[in-house]
Amino acid sequence: MRRFARATGEEELQAKNRRRATLLDDYADFLHRRWGEGCTDAVVLAREITALGYRGSVRTVRTYLHPLRSGQPVPPPRAATPPTVREVTSWILRRPDSLTLDEQARLQQVLTQCPQLDAAATHVAAFAEMMCGRHGDRLDDWLTAVEADTLVPLQRFASGLRRDYDAVRAGLTLEHSSGRVEGTVNKIKMIKRQMFGRANFDLLRTRVLHAR
Repeated sequence: MRRFARATGEEELQAKNRRRATLLDDYADFLHRRWGEGCTDAVVLAREITALGYRGSVRTVRTYLHPLRSGQPVPPPRAATPPTVREVTSWILRRPDSLTLDEQARLQQVLTQCPQLDAAATHVAAFAEMMCGRHGDRLDDWLTAVEADTLVPLQRFASGLRRDYDAVRAGLTLEHSSGRVEGTVNKIKMIKRQMFGRANFDLLRTRVLHAR
Protein backbone atom coordinates (compact mmCIF):
# COMPACT_ATOMS: atom_id res chain seq x y z
CA MET A 1 0.00 0.00 0.00
CA ARG A 2 2.85 2.37 0.80
CA ARG A 3 4.41 1.65 -2.61
CA PHE A 4 1.21 2.60 -4.42
CA ALA A 5 0.62 5.65 -2.25
CA ARG A 6 4.13 7.00 -2.79
CA ALA A 7 4.35 6.24 -6.50
CA THR A 8 4.79 9.29 -8.74
CA GLY A 9 4.40 7.46 -12.05
CA GLU A 10 3.53 4.22 -13.82
CA GLU A 11 7.16 3.07 -13.79
CA GLU A 12 7.26 3.03 -10.00
CA LEU A 13 4.04 1.04 -9.83
CA GLN A 14 5.42 -1.61 -12.16
CA ALA A 15 8.82 -1.85 -10.47
CA LYS A 16 9.22 -5.10 -8.59
CA ASN A 17 12.72 -4.80 -7.17
CA ARG A 18 12.51 -1.90 -4.79
CA ARG A 19 15.04 -1.16 -2.11
CA ARG A 20 13.71 -1.62 1.40
CA ALA A 21 13.67 1.24 3.85
CA THR A 22 16.65 1.38 6.22
CA LEU A 23 17.52 3.30 9.36
CA LEU A 24 19.77 5.52 7.26
CA ASP A 25 17.15 6.73 4.77
CA ASP A 26 16.39 9.83 6.81
CA TYR A 27 20.09 10.70 7.05
CA ALA A 28 21.27 9.84 3.53
CA ASP A 29 21.30 13.45 2.33
CA PHE A 30 23.30 14.47 5.39
CA LEU A 31 25.82 11.67 4.83
CA HIS A 32 26.22 12.55 1.15
CA ARG A 33 26.77 16.21 1.98
CA ARG A 34 29.34 15.45 4.67
CA TRP A 35 31.08 13.02 2.30
CA GLY A 36 31.30 15.76 -0.29
CA GLU A 37 32.80 18.06 2.34
CA GLY A 38 35.60 15.56 2.85
CA CYS A 39 34.43 13.69 5.97
CA THR A 40 34.84 9.98 5.14
CA ASP A 41 35.25 8.50 8.62
CA ALA A 42 32.30 6.20 9.33
CA VAL A 43 32.75 6.54 13.10
CA VAL A 44 32.60 10.33 12.94
CA LEU A 45 29.61 10.32 10.61
CA ALA A 46 27.78 7.80 12.80
CA ARG A 47 28.37 10.02 15.82
CA GLU A 48 27.01 13.05 13.97
CA ILE A 49 23.79 11.40 12.79
CA THR A 50 23.30 9.80 16.21
CA ALA A 51 23.02 13.34 17.56
CA LEU A 52 20.25 13.85 14.97
CA GLY A 53 18.30 10.80 16.16
CA TYR A 54 19.94 7.82 14.37
CA ARG A 55 19.69 4.65 16.46
CA GLY A 56 21.68 2.20 14.37
CA SER A 57 25.27 1.01 14.56
CA VAL A 58 28.54 2.25 13.10
CA ARG A 59 28.71 -0.95 11.04
CA THR A 60 25.50 0.00 9.22
CA VAL A 61 26.98 3.39 8.37
CA ARG A 62 30.23 1.80 7.19
CA THR A 63 28.31 -0.62 4.96
CA TYR A 64 26.26 2.21 3.50
CA LEU A 65 29.42 4.19 2.69
CA HIS A 66 31.15 1.27 0.96
CA PRO A 67 29.79 2.11 -2.53
CA LEU A 68 31.02 5.67 -2.12
CA ARG A 69 34.52 4.43 -1.33
CA SER A 70 34.56 2.16 -4.38
CA GLY A 71 33.17 4.82 -6.69
CA GLN A 72 29.90 2.99 -7.38
CA PRO A 73 26.67 4.96 -7.69
CA VAL A 74 24.57 4.98 -4.54
CA PRO A 75 20.81 4.31 -4.90
CA PRO A 76 18.80 7.43 -4.13
CA PRO A 77 17.22 7.37 -0.67
CA ARG A 78 13.53 6.68 -0.37
CA ALA A 79 11.22 9.37 0.81
CA ALA A 80 11.07 9.61 4.57
CA THR A 81 8.44 7.32 6.08
CA PRO A 82 5.56 9.31 7.58
CA PRO A 83 5.49 9.06 11.38
CA THR A 84 2.95 6.74 12.91
CA VAL A 85 0.15 7.84 15.22
CA ARG A 86 2.02 6.29 18.14
CA GLU A 87 5.18 8.24 17.32
CA VAL A 88 3.37 11.58 17.05
CA THR A 89 1.47 10.88 20.27
CA SER A 90 4.75 10.06 22.03
CA TRP A 91 6.39 13.26 20.80
CA ILE A 92 3.47 15.37 22.03
CA LEU A 93 3.26 13.72 25.45
CA ARG A 94 6.99 13.65 26.20
CA ARG A 95 8.95 16.51 27.69
CA PRO A 96 10.21 18.77 24.87
CA ASP A 97 13.80 18.61 26.13
CA SER A 98 13.75 14.79 25.84
CA LEU A 99 13.16 14.88 22.07
CA THR A 100 16.06 14.61 19.65
CA LEU A 101 16.61 17.31 17.06
CA ASP A 102 15.19 15.00 14.39
CA GLU A 103 12.08 14.24 16.46
CA GLN A 104 11.54 17.95 17.11
CA ALA A 105 11.82 18.72 13.41
CA ARG A 106 9.43 15.94 12.38
CA LEU A 107 6.91 16.91 15.06
CA GLN A 108 7.01 20.53 13.95
CA GLN A 109 6.43 19.44 10.36
CA VAL A 110 3.36 17.44 11.39
CA LEU A 111 1.96 20.27 13.52
CA THR A 112 2.47 22.76 10.70
CA GLN A 113 0.34 20.65 8.39
CA CYS A 114 -2.50 20.18 10.91
CA PRO A 115 -3.67 23.30 12.82
CA GLN A 116 -6.06 21.26 14.98
CA LEU A 117 -3.28 18.92 16.09
CA ASP A 118 -1.07 21.94 16.74
CA ALA A 119 -3.75 23.41 19.00
CA ALA A 120 -4.19 20.07 20.79
CA ALA A 121 -0.43 19.80 21.37
CA THR A 122 -0.41 23.32 22.83
CA HIS A 123 -3.21 22.47 25.27
CA VAL A 124 -1.56 19.17 26.24
CA ALA A 125 1.80 20.87 26.89
CA ALA A 126 0.11 23.57 29.00
CA PHE A 127 -1.72 20.95 31.08
CA ALA A 128 1.46 18.90 31.57
CA GLU A 129 3.34 21.96 32.77
CA MET A 130 0.47 22.84 35.10
CA MET A 131 0.36 19.30 36.49
CA CYS A 132 4.11 18.78 36.93
CA GLY A 133 4.65 22.24 38.43
CA ARG A 134 1.51 22.16 40.64
CA HIS A 135 0.16 25.35 39.08
CA GLY A 136 -3.45 24.82 40.05
CA ASP A 137 -4.06 28.55 39.73
CA ARG A 138 -3.83 28.14 35.94
CA LEU A 139 -6.65 25.59 35.76
CA ASP A 140 -9.43 28.12 35.12
CA ASP A 141 -7.56 29.73 32.22
CA TRP A 142 -6.76 26.30 30.74
CA LEU A 143 -10.38 25.17 30.94
CA THR A 144 -11.58 28.40 29.34
CA ALA A 145 -9.08 28.08 26.49
CA VAL A 146 -10.05 24.47 25.78
CA GLU A 147 -13.78 25.17 25.91
CA ALA A 148 -13.32 28.06 23.46
CA ASP A 149 -11.56 25.77 20.98
CA THR A 150 -13.12 23.29 18.56
CA LEU A 151 -11.42 20.14 19.84
CA VAL A 152 -14.31 17.94 20.99
CA PRO A 153 -12.24 15.25 22.81
CA LEU A 154 -10.44 17.87 24.89
CA GLN A 155 -13.71 19.65 25.56
CA ARG A 156 -15.12 16.41 26.95
CA PHE A 157 -12.02 16.04 29.12
CA ALA A 158 -12.47 19.62 30.38
CA SER A 159 -16.13 18.90 31.10
CA GLY A 160 -15.10 15.97 33.28
CA LEU A 161 -12.68 18.18 35.18
CA ARG A 162 -15.45 20.71 35.75
CA ARG A 163 -17.62 18.06 37.40
CA ASP A 164 -14.90 17.36 39.98
CA TYR A 165 -13.36 20.83 39.98
CA ASP A 166 -12.41 21.12 43.65
CA ALA A 167 -10.61 17.77 43.74
CA VAL A 168 -8.83 18.45 40.44
CA ARG A 169 -7.61 21.86 41.53
CA ALA A 170 -6.45 20.47 44.85
CA GLY A 171 -4.58 17.70 43.06
CA LEU A 172 -2.87 20.25 40.83
CA THR A 173 -1.94 22.47 43.76
CA LEU A 174 -1.26 20.49 46.95
CA GLU A 175 1.74 18.27 47.64
CA HIS A 176 -0.44 15.47 49.00
CA SER A 177 -0.93 12.47 46.73
CA SER A 178 -2.61 9.08 46.77
CA GLY A 179 0.42 7.56 45.05
CA ARG A 180 1.58 5.58 48.10
CA VAL A 181 -1.92 4.21 48.64
CA GLU A 182 -2.18 3.15 45.01
CA GLY A 183 1.25 1.55 45.23
CA THR A 184 0.21 -0.47 48.27
CA VAL A 185 -2.98 -1.59 46.53
CA ASN A 186 -0.98 -2.74 43.49
CA LYS A 187 1.42 -4.65 45.75
CA ILE A 188 -1.48 -6.46 47.45
CA LYS A 189 -2.95 -7.33 44.05
CA MET A 190 0.40 -8.75 42.93
CA ILE A 191 0.65 -10.94 46.04
CA LYS A 192 -2.94 -12.09 45.54
CA ARG A 193 -2.26 -13.06 41.93
CA GLN A 194 0.84 -15.00 42.96
CA MET A 195 -1.19 -17.22 45.30
CA PHE A 196 -4.45 -17.25 43.37
CA GLY A 197 -6.44 -20.40 44.12
CA ARG A 198 -3.76 -21.80 46.41
CA ALA A 199 -4.53 -20.38 49.86
CA ASN A 200 -7.11 -18.52 51.92
CA PHE A 201 -7.45 -14.98 53.23
CA ASP A 202 -5.43 -15.71 56.40
CA LEU A 203 -2.31 -16.49 54.37
CA LEU A 204 -2.87 -13.44 52.19
CA ARG A 205 -3.07 -11.27 55.32
CA THR A 206 0.11 -12.80 56.70
CA ARG A 207 2.03 -12.29 53.46
CA VAL A 208 0.88 -8.66 53.18
CA LEU A 209 1.94 -7.91 56.75
CA HIS A 210 5.35 -9.54 56.27
CA ALA A 211 5.82 -7.82 52.92
CA ARG A 212 6.06 -4.49 54.76
